[in-house]
Amino acid sequence: MHSTVPMLARGKGKTIPIKLLSSAGTGFFYTTRKNVTNTQHKMALVKYDPVVRQRVLFKEHKIK
Repeated sequence: MHSTVPMLARGKGKTIPIKLLSSAGTGFFYTTRKNVTNTQHKMALVKYDPVVRQRVLFKEHKIK
């Protein structure tokens, strides 16, 4: 018994993976996804850097 619902083709996703790199210079980073249509500017978040054991600014970089 097969379903009669046809499989529809999906478009490309609107989210891209990005790397949030620590501005403290430790090399520590987080990875996340960003919706390009809603957030067109570069992301910058304050998050915890365990290397320096404090909250620092993380800036967006492309994943290579």
